[in-house]
Amino acid sequence: MFARLWRTYLRRHAPMIAVAGTLMVIEGSTLGLLSWLLKPMFDRIFVGGQADAIWWVGLGIFGLFALRAVTGVAQRIIVTRISNRNSADMQADLLRHVLTLDNAFFQATSPGTMIARVASDATATQGIWQALILGAGRDAVGLVSLGTVAILIDPVWTLVTLIGAPFLIGPNFVLQRYIRKKSAALREITAARTTRLDEVFHGVTPVKLNGLEQYQVGRFVSLTDAFVTAKVKSAAGSAMIPGLVDLAVGLGFFCVLLYGGREIISGEKTVGDFMSFFAAMTLAFQPIRRLASLTGTWQKAAASLERVFQLLDMRPTLPGPEPVLRRPDLPDTTIRFEDVRLSYGKSEILRGLDFTAQAGRTTALVGPSGAGKTTVFNVLTRLVEPKSGRVTIGGQDIAGMELGGLRSLFSVVTQDALLFDETIRENILLGRTDVSEDRLRAAIEAAHVAEFVDAMPAGLDTRAGPRGSNLSGGQRQRVAIARAILRDTPILLLDEATSALDSAAEVKVQAALETLSRGRTVLVIAHRLSTVAGADKIVAMEHGRVDDEGTQSELLSRGGLFANLHALQFEGT
Repeated sequence: MFARLWRTYLRRHAPMIAVAGTLMVIEGSTLGLLSWLLKPMFDRIFVGGQADAIWWVGLGIFGLFALRAVTGVAQRIIVTRISNRNSADMQADLLRHVLTLDNAFFQATSPGTMIARVASDATATQGIWQALILGAGRDAVGLVSLGTVAILIDPVWTLVTLIGAPFLIGPNFVLQRYIRKKSAALREITAARTTRLDEVFHGVTPVKLNGLEQYQVGRFVSLTDAFVTAKVKSAAGSAMIPGLVDLAVGLGFFCVLLYGGREIISGEKTVGDFMSFFAAMTLAFQPIRRLASLTGTWQKAAASLERVFQLLDMRPTLPGPEPVLRRPDLPDTTIRFEDVRLSYGKSEILRGLDFTAQAGRTTALVGPSGAGKTTVFNVLTRLVEPKSGRVTIGGQDIAGMELGGLRSLFSVVTQDALLFDETIRENILLGRTDVSEDRLRAAIEAAHVAEFVDAMPAGLDTRAGPRGSNLSGGQRQRVAIARAILRDTPILLLDEATSALDSAAEVKVQAALETLSRGRTVLVIAHRLSTVAGADKIVAMEHGRVDDEGTQSELLSRGGLFANLHALQFEGT
């Protein structure tokens, strides 16, 4: 795990880690030197009465503390930068990778789980950078220097002090496994809590209208109770490790006092020897506890790292789009589905689908829910891959097209227009810097966005709100249409673009869509048959197949599925 951590993230900071490591060696060494200076302080000054030694011993001790302060501050600045930079890189890598995964992954994984992976798991590993780079390095060097001093004073005393160390090995191994298990459970509960909050806040209006406040609070409290329990158990396991160290060190001090005390009383050892040794052991106490605690810290981080690397190891079925989109050079944009079959698990969605959408014409897909209409869009844009069959645009198989280039052919306007909590301007431009003000103005005029945005105090710089909540449904649709106008693609996909709008808003959006559709190949999904009456061709789908196709008048004259749907919708009007 650590080897991969080093290869993936830490190695790029190797020069700065080397500088921090050098500073750590200096800081850690000062502990041993400090304990060594206590011997002349007691033997020469306090016991021997050598006044001239006060200056050089005092200046030596002061110099060590000054050196420790400078190296400590410098390395903490360096390590803090490294740890935060790596945490940020990990979050960016996770988001970048997740966006390459197939739609099946997102259908099986809740947004809360993904938020927990990208934000919480990556952040949870941040402390390990400092613990490993700063704490482990500094404390290990400190222990070596202090151990050297202790051995130089009396190697037997040193061995006696370590008498309790063997009792740490077995319990420490068990505790590490326990901490890792509880930390993994804690990350799962964190993801569940995040999912619950995301669903509650996303659906706050239905929650209020259906009186579900207490129900949702109760479910969240249940998860919170489980979170607290797991947190306490994890903390208890982590606390027991330094607790065991305390017992072992205490036993060692007791034994060395019994053994060494008699040597001092008999005059075999000086008070300075014992005080220097005692100082070395005392100064070593906290580094030992921190290094012992580090095992618990590592197990917690390892639980998060496993989840992070597990996600990074997932591979999409389809290759990700190229950074530079190259629109394919096609003779035309006629779309053909040829015996296309697709299944989700054991459910067959498309069952030998065949139809053609002529270039420059509007083709409508109609049919009952579950007929496979939206799946047609997903296959066409290669969000999913069919099990068999072929889809072509301009005679070219889309399976052989570069993914980014394929998707550059489409503009999509759906029932739920995707807007971000940015300004209306940014929601239309989506980061593009090649659009002039005149061209932007023409787009918002064509999409009828100007009719409402000009009345807003901040105009295009008005914030759309979370998921576009500051705008009405019709306004959000028109912003999405303005975005599609600027995208200027040869194929337009409309998925229930007006089904959720009232009559007044529908008129405005329909007018904008007519402007957008001119000169383009348009594929429309619609449940409201009135919106596709003027389509050049209507394809009636049922059970993943084409039931019938033709103009509205042709379909009505032949009867069948479309005629039945038409009669149901317009009966009594």
